[in-house]
Amino acid sequence: MTAVDARLIHETAAKHGVPGSVAEELLLRSRPCIHLVPYDEVPASLRERTRPAARTGGLPALPEGADWPDGREPLILSVDCAALPREVLDIELPADGHLLFFSDIEYPPDSSAVLHVPAGTPTTEHPGTYESDGESVRVRAYEPRTLYPVVGLTLGEDWRDAPRTAAFARGDGHDDILDGFEEDLLEAASGGTRPGVCVQLGGFSDPWDMAPDTDGLVLFAQMAGQAIDYEVFTLNLIVGIREDIAARRYADLRYEQQC
Repeated sequence: MTAVDARLIHETAAKHGVPGSVAEELLLRSRPCIHLVPYDEVPASLRERTRPAARTGGLPALPEGADWPDGREPLILSVDCAALPREVLDIELPADGHLLFFSDIEYPPDSSAVLHVPAGTPTTEHPGTYESDGESVRVRAYEPRTLYPVVGLTLGEDWRDAPRTAAFARGDGHDDILDGFEEDLLEAASGGTRPGVCVQLGGFSDPWDMAPDTDGLVLFAQMAGQAIDYEVFTLNLIVGIREDIAARRYADLRYEQQC
C-alpha cells in the first residue's frame, strides 16, 4: 500500500463505536512503518510468504577498498532494501542494495553512520580488525540475528488532541473506547499481532523521552537496544528531513539515544 489504509481505520472505528469524524482525525495523524522482527514474532498469517530483510550485528560487507566508517562504531543493522515491502513507507528508501547502520547502542555514540551499498557492487566482508599504533584492534561485533519485515501503523503523540477526538473523549467511558480502538487498530495493521521490542523504519517515533521527529524532521529508523543485544536497554533514533533521506544524504541525519 502507498498510504495508510483508510478502510481499515474506519472499519475498526465502527467496530468500537467510534465516530467516523474521529477516524478521519486519526487518519490524518497516522503514518505507516515497517517493523523488523525475528521470525517467531512474524504474525502466523504472514509467515508463509515472508522472507528475510535485515540482520542485526555481524560484520559488514563493504565495497572493495572501503574501510570501516570513522569512529569504529559497531555495525548494528544491515537492511536488504530489495526485500522490504515496496511502496509502503512515506519516506524514500533505496529500491535495492543494502543500508548499513553503524552506532554505539550502549552509550551515546561518539559518531554514527549510515552507508548505502548499491546492488551489484563487489563487496568483501570486513575482517573486523584495524591497525592502531602498530597493533591490531578488534571492532565490537554483535551476534547476528535475522529479521523479517512486518508492515505497521504508527500514531502521532497528539492524535487525541484533535478537536472532534478530544470532544468524543470527554464522554463517559470514551477514553476506554479509544484505548480499545487504538490497540485493535495497531494490531490489525500489523497482521494481527503488534510487534514488541524491535527495529522500526519510518513512521512516527515511539520515544521514551522527547520525540526527536519534530520541526520538519521525520523518523528514518528506530532501534531498541534489546533488538540487537538482549542486555542493552536503550532506544536509538535516527531522524532527518525528507529531502536528505530521499537524496541519500545520510551524513546529514541526526542521531539520538534515550535510556
